[in-house]
Amino acid sequence: MTSIQMHPLSPHVGVEATGLDLNHLDEQDIGLLRQAVAEHGVLFVRDQTLTPEQHIAFARRWGEIDINKYFPANGGHPEIAEVRKSETQQTNIGGGWHTDHSYDQIPAMGSILLARETPPTGGDTLFAGMGAAFDSLSSGLKDMLRTLRAVHSADHIYSADGLYSKTDQGVDLKGHEERTRAVHPVVIRHPQSGREILYVNPAFTLHFDGWTREESVPLLTYIYQVAMQEQFHCRVQWAPGSLAIWDNRSTWHYAMNDYHGHRRLMHRITISGEPLA
Repeated sequence: MTSIQMHPLSPHVGVEATGLDLNHLDEQDIGLLRQAVAEHGVLFVRDQTLTPEQHIAFARRWGEIDINKYFPANGGHPEIAEVRKSETQQTNIGGGWHTDHSYDQIPAMGSILLARETPPTGGDTLFAGMGAAFDSLSSGLKDMLRTLRAVHSADHIYSADGLYSKTDQGVDLKGHEERTRAVHPVVIRHPQSGREILYVNPAFTLHFDGWTREESVPLLTYIYQVAMQEQFHCRVQWAPGSLAIWDNRSTWHYAMNDYHGHRRLMHRITISGEPLA
C-alpha cells in the first residue's frame, strides 16, 4: 500500500490525495480512494503520467465504462470523451452548474477527468456538495422534497436545435438524434454512505413529476440558490497531469469559461452507476 494522504479542499466537498501513483495502486489503495470519493464527492490528484491505455485501465478498476453519446471520442479510444475548447472558440462544455447523466434511467456513478492541455490561467472547475446543501434546509422542506420526483432530459441541450447547436461548440458535438427522459427522486440516498442528497440540477432537471414547469420553477430556483452558496463549494485548479474523480450522485460541477484565446483539452471517462433510491 502506498503512503496516500488526504487533504480536504473545503469543509463540505472535495479532497486532494497526495503520495500516490495511479499506475501502481493495490486493491487496498483503490478502496481508500473509493471511500474518499463517497465521503467527499470529488477526489483530486496532481502530477500523474497516464497514457490513454493507462487511463482506461485505471477507470475499469472503478466499474464499467459508459461510452459518451455527445462528446467527440479520442481517436482510437471510444472510452475516452474529449472535453475541449480551442483558442478560437467562445463557448466551453459544462459552463453552468450540472451533474452528468441525470437524464439517464440509471445515471452514471461518476467520471474520471484527466487534464491534457490547460491554459496559463483560468479553466478551474467548481464542485458543489449536494449532501451539505440538503442538510441546510428546514425539516419541513426536507419532508416535502422527500415525497417528490423530478423529470430530467438532455434534449434541450444536445439536440439539433438545442442549446449547443447555437454556439461554436455545435459542430464538434454529436448525438443530435438521441432522446432522453428519466424520472428520479428529488432526494436520494447515496448507495455507499447512506447520506441523503438533493438530486436535481439546473441543466437537466425540467420539472417535478406531476407538476407543470411553471409550478416547478419557483421551488427549483430556491433549491438551486441554496446549492450555489459558496460555503458548499470547492475549486479545482488544473495543470497537465491533474486528475479528478467525482461522484455524480452527490455533487454538481461547473467548468469556468475564463480563458478565451487559449486551448483546453480534458480526457473524460464516465463510470456506470446503479439505480437510484
